[in-house]
This record gives sequence, structure tokens and C-alpha cells, in this order.
Amino acid sequence: MDAYLIPAVDGVAYGLLLFVVAAGLTLAFGVGDVLNLAHGTLFAFGAYAAAKISDGSWGSLALAVLVGTAAAGLGGALLSALLVPLANRGHLAQALLTFGVALVAGDRLTALFGKDDLPIAVPPVLDRSMDLFGHSYPRYRLALILVAALIAAGLGLVVTRSRAGNFVRATVDDRDMVAMLGVSPFTVRTSVLAGAGALAGLAGALGAPIIGAGPRTADQVLLLSLVVVVLGGMGSIAGALVAAIAVGEIQNIIAPQWPAVAPFALFGAMALALAARARGLLPSGRTA
Repeated sequence: MDAYLIPAVDGVAYGLLLFVVAAGLTLAFGVGDVLNLAHGTLFAFGAYAAAKISDGSWGSLALAVLVGTAAAGLGGALLSALLVPLANRGHLAQALLTFGVALVAGDRLTALFGKDDLPIAVPPVLDRSMDLFGHSYPRYRLALILVAALIAAGLGLVVTRSRAGNFVRATVDDRDMVAMLGVSPFTVRTSVLAGAGALAGLAGALGAPIIGAGPRTADQVLLLSLVVVVLGGMGSIAGALVAAIAVGEIQNIIAPQWPAVAPFALFGAMALALAARARGLLPSGRTA
């Protein structure tokens, strides 16, 4: 069991990072009823911001996080505007539009930053290892676990305890009632999509030192995030958290040992969970 300890901790770090990305994706679907296949590209915005801005100092890392988060948040708001004409045309039209946006944006990112994965510099104090249960473990990954856990807790409080969260949840249940209260459901949806994009950009900036910044980053993150959202239940934040940790563990324990089996384990777990409970791990359609 000792041999699996470090991969298990890595799985928690990776899973929490996936949760930050998938939480935005599940909010976009649960509130805005938007299937956003450009979500991985918004993650790449944050990753490339970290690669180009961070020079190893705390200030540059903070600036990279701010720039990546803001750029992805703006991208989410622009996607909301682009999707307005497709409001009554179903998820297939949304998927086609956002997939097209992802292709164009991905091509532009490759043209700007090249086809190779870019290195990301982190502050020297985090670019070291420390002892963890008798094993050497990177400090940055432990810091990522802490920060991602705080983001998850903060997101949960915002959704369940804040006034903004009340409007978000009310929009899921009854959009007409929200409109009668003087709050535009379109404004709520745009704000949620911008927030979802910001979460993806934040995750990209924080996760770039682990996942990297390159042409394949967006597709990899989008695929795993979709698995997390479906497995956790469409629109369920709590379900996404549980599913993200499970996916992180599969990717870090099974994949290194049996690389040919890992994809089947990942999608097999999703198929079994959906067969047992068609709505995912937790009830869908709610941001809770």
C-alpha cells in the first residue's frame, strides 16, 4: 500500500484541479442550460497566461492568475452572447457552435504560442520537495491541493449561502419567478457563464505547472471534465467534487500501472455509475 500513497495524493491534487474546471462546466449546464465544448480552451487561456507571465516570482504568478482568470471570464461572457440566437435550438446547436469556437481559438493559440508544451516557472519555495509520510513530494502539488480545496469550499458557500447563489439556484428551478422579481435570467446566465470561464482560467493558471500548457491541454482537460460532469450528475456541484476525486485517482493510480487499461477503467466506471443511477452520483439539475 505504501507504493500507492504518493499516486493517491497526486490523484487528490489532480482531482481537485479537475473539480475547479468541471464546476464551471456543470454550472454552465445547470443554470444556463449550455453545453460548452469550448470550456477546455478557456482552461488553456489560464495555462498560457501562466507560461508567458510567470517568471518564478510571487508577483508574476499572481499576475498570471489574474490575467488568465480575467481572460477566460471574458471568454465565457462572449460565448454567452454568441449563444443568444441559439437559445431555442437545443444542445446540438450549442455543441456545434462552441466546438467551432474551440477549434478556431485553439488554432490561434497554437499560432501565437507554438506547437510545443511551454515550461511554467513557479516561486523557488514551491519548486522544491518536502517529506510526506517518508516520501519526497513536490511542495507545489501540496499547495495546489490546499488552494483548490479552498476554492471548492468557497464555491460551495457562494452557491448555497449567498444572495447571488440564491438567484442562481432559483434560475435553475423557475426562471419566470426570477424575472418577476426584477432579475433578468439572461443576466444571471451571462454572469454564470463568465464565472464558469473564470473558474476554468483560474484552474489553468494554477494547474499549468502540473498539466502543462500546450496544444493538447484543452482537449485533455475538456474530455476529463465532461466525464466528471456526467458522472457527478449534470448540475450537481457536490457530485462533481466526488466524481473529480474518483477520476483523479483512476488517472494517477491505474494509468501509470496499466496505461492500456486506464481509458477503459475511466469510461467503464462512468458507464457502471450511470447504469446504477442514470442521473449520476447525485441528483442532476441543481447547483448543490
